[in-house]
Amino acid sequence: MQLVVNGRNESFPANALTVTELLQLARVESPEMVSVQLNEEFITRAQYQTTQLKENDVVDFLYFMGGGGQ
Repeated sequence: MQLVVNGRNESFPANALTVTELLQLARVESPEMVSVQLNEEFITRAQYQTTQLKENDVVDFLYFMGGGGQ
């Protein structure tokens, strides 16, 4: 399966992946701290296990960092 992950073309062996499985295969550190955008729309964490990815989907993992105060 071909996906665009964080702007890079990536190939995965499975024909069907959920967002949860992709997070594991991509070895995302601290997946609990990641928001996922699928084809330019945010999906909720509750949808990760049920959202099936399709060929050529565009997935972005967004990490939110705290801090920066004075």
